[in-house]
Amino acid sequence: QVQLVESGGGLVQAGGSLRLSCAASGSDFSINSMGWYRHAPGKERELVATISKGGSTNYADSVKGRFTISRDNAKKTVYLQMNTLKPEDTAVYYCTADIKRLGTIWARNYWGQGTQVTVSS
Repeated sequence: QVQLVESGGGLVQAGGSLRLSCAASGSDFSINSMGWYRHAPGKERELVATISKGGSTNYADSVKGRFTISRDNAKKTVYLQMNTLKPEDTAVYYCTADIKRLGTIWARNYWGQGTQVTVSS
């Protein structure tokens, strides 16, 4: 059983910072790309950032220059450092990972349970 467990959300004032973490647990699997999405009330789910196994990154225009995605392959963990937070960053943040389990042909996408980030003005 593969699970993604997020941590690090919370309440912060505008201009502040938070760091989200997402660790993959289980055994006999390999991780390809990892990423973060967010979903705010009344809005569509939005891709925030992705990182490949080799470390190549992509960001939504709305977070470029403020958020940094990174990963520790040995720890099977992806991070999202969020700086200069704005009220419009308020959302539930979900991590995702493209994971191939031993003995399977194809990788599939796994999701974390989500962590709430609230930025007050």
